[in-house]
Amino acid sequence: MCKKIIFILIIVFSYQTFYAQDTLSKVKLGFGYGFGTELKNSDYTYTNSYYKLQVYYTVKQTKHFQYEILLQPELNFAKHQLLNLYFVKPDDPNYIEKRERYTKLKDIKEYVLNIGFLMRKPVFETASIYVLGSVGPMFADTETERLSKGFAFSDVLALGFTFKVNKITVDIRPNFRHVSNAGLQGSNSGYNTKNIDFGFSFPL
Repeated sequence: MCKKIIFILIIVFSYQTFYAQDTLSKVKLGFGYGFGTELKNSDYTYTNSYYKLQVYYTVKQTKHFQYEILLQPELNFAKHQLLNLYFVKPDDPNYIEKRERYTKLKDIKEYVLNIGFLMRKPVFETASIYVLGSVGPMFADTETERLSKGFAFSDVLALGFTFKVNKITVDIRPNFRHVSNAGLQGSNSGYNTKNIDFGFSFPL
């Protein structure tokens, strides 16, 4: 009787294990680090580095492509400085004080929740390339001449490359990022940056 119970428990455990692996193989958890700088201009400087938690969910897989949804909470540390003081115009209230304040180097923290859609193309058995577009709400803790403090949006367009080492997927992701608040607050010139992410993920 004891042997039968053990045998049944082994069968049930094995079934649950394989079923869970099959179900959860659609989900991956990842971590990323990236950094970037502003697109070349004469008005301002902007450099940033950031950390991301990434949750991937495979929506559909065909013979040639894989489609995924990506959720990315992000903490971004930026440094910004106004170079062209004439960007703040005389018709702006307190423009002299603002020019003096904005031309000082500033540390900015940005809290972001990006939601993205990813199309992946396997190129080898253990490697793939993909295109990613994502957008999400953001909160900036510091006002600048280009963006008001508070609510904004972070938009990202990326082209990435991944390769697998055992069950770990290593990710390299050059990308373009635009930050603005869609005119919901006073200043909305925003920032445009070129960045590169490095990360890894694993199936749950």
